Amino acid sequence: MLEKPNRCVWIVLFIASLACPVLDAQKLDAQKLDVVIAGGVVYDGSGGKPRRVDIGVRADRIVAVGDLENAEANVRIDAAGKAVAPGFINVLSWSTTSLLHDGRALSDIRQGVTLNVFGEGWSMGPLNEVMKTDLRRQQADIKYEVKWTTLMEYLAHLERRGVSVNVASFVGATTVRIHAMGYDNRAPSRAELAKMKSLVREEMEAGALGVGTSLIYAPAFYAKTDELTELCKVAAEFDGVYISHIRSEGNQLLEAVDEFLKIARDAGIAAEIYHLKAAGRENWSKLDEVIKRVERARADGLRITADMYTYTAGATGLNATMPPWVQEGGFDRWRDRLRDPKIRQRVMREMREVTDEWESLLLMAGNANNVLLVGFKNPDLKHLTGKSLGEVARRRGRSVEETAMDLVVEDGSRVESVYFLMSEENVRRKIQLPWVSFGSDAAAMAPEGPFLKSNPHPRAYGCFARLLGKYVRDEKAVPLETAIQKLTKLPATNLKLKHRGQLAPGYYADIVVFDPEKIADRATFDKPHQLSVGVSEVMVNGKLALRDGKHTGVKSGRVVRRGK
Repeated sequence: MLEKPNRCVWIVLFIASLACPVLDAQKLDAQKLDVVIAGGVVYDGSGGKPRRVDIGVRADRIVAVGDLENAEANVRIDAAGKAVAPGFINVLSWSTTSLLHDGRALSDIRQGVTLNVFGEGWSMGPLNEVMKTDLRRQQADIKYEVKWTTLMEYLAHLERRGVSVNVASFVGATTVRIHAMGYDNRAPSRAELAKMKSLVREEMEAGALGVGTSLIYAPAFYAKTDELTELCKVAAEFDGVYISHIRSEGNQLLEAVDEFLKIARDAGIAAEIYHLKAAGRENWSKLDEVIKRVERARADGLRITADMYTYTAGATGLNATMPPWVQEGGFDRWRDRLRDPKIRQRVMREMREVTDEWESLLLMAGNANNVLLVGFKNPDLKHLTGKSLGEVARRRGRSVEETAMDLVVEDGSRVESVYFLMSEENVRRKIQLPWVSFGSDAAAMAPEGPFLKSNPHPRAYGCFARLLGKYVRDEKAVPLETAIQKLTKLPATNLKLKHRGQLAPGYYADIVVFDPEKIADRATFDKPHQLSVGVSEVMVNGKLALRDGKHTGVKSGRVVRRGK
């Protein structure tokens, strides 16, 4: 039973800034607030039971929590019958390019997301001139100018252009490796490693969250454990975080977790596993042992966490079907090798062989019918969007392996693909783990314009709404207050973000209002460009980006820096 508390009991006052002076309880009614969110059931992000209280906002901060029935406000939002929560944190976003085209982040905002975090191995800086040229050349449906050099300059560029969500990023270990030594399959020299560490240090000083890796992909695959540990030691000096798409999520999953834990231990750094999963039917049972190893490390004092998305399919490119050695040197060298008949024979043979030497998502998917082709660069191939690799191979009268190689060559890209890899039982199990938060592993987009030229994984439109609708309301995997804590305070704490992730005086006014009975994902693999439903209001830094379910055009997102 939720009781409405006495207004003087729950109103908590604070000094937010010169723009938000102390509010005396007796004078509150006489001082106009910018926004009052009234009558809702407040889930403050702590994981505790909800309360029926009002939220008062002035400028970019929450200044009062309590009974604000008589408080004067410029805007009063009636949240009766709805849940009020901190804005959701998307721990793994790939909106680095999409936000340059459309800063509304509509697919995320419509789910209540107010912060996008980037940096899974690759980051939008630091760049050298060769990398800038490559970034321009590799553009597909979305075109943009490269007006920055460092990672934090990129984030500032987004803020100046206007984005509706806050943005933050890890510095990509792959990015600094390419910066210092290109795409070579070798260990860095002493001078190259020193350069990589210097680049990490510069970005950490500017506010990067830590170091991110994605170790199944070339050239990240070429980095050894000691190299990664050295980079993490630099991030640890700034109380940063190591976050990793670990070296294997399938056949070598346990060994990859051990490497991840070793890096965290040796570098003395908090660490998070990106999109925790056991991929491939033969590996599903390994999740139990992964959980045991993580919880043992946590009991030993290591700060280990993970994140996930709410689907049994992942998404990447056809590069994940081919051995890393053929990709050495970057895309052009990879494509040139795939044109060589002798090399193609070797690649085709290795694509068919079960191995522990590299991660083959084609083999883990079981067959090529479980691999959907969802994004092409070449207009002549876009008619294949949404078809399986197996179907395209049959149409062409070619083997699956030959077809994959042909498509990479013809498209001039890795060809974006969806792989069905995981079990539904494991998805529910991970949702219940107290140290797991959530990330879409996708771009924020809109069902219009250039976004319609490809089919994204439906997680781009539905990851967070799917959690709150399917898994919380319908299947009762976890209570709503627990799910909200895992979307807000937990990731804010893990990422060391100050004054984000809770509804409390002094915190930034990142707030979502939604109907727990209506929130739901609508995107499917066949029809992914469908916005989620059930979220009515979203506030970012005190400004309404979403009102009555419609985007207001407001772009009040900011760069969020580690510890600031």
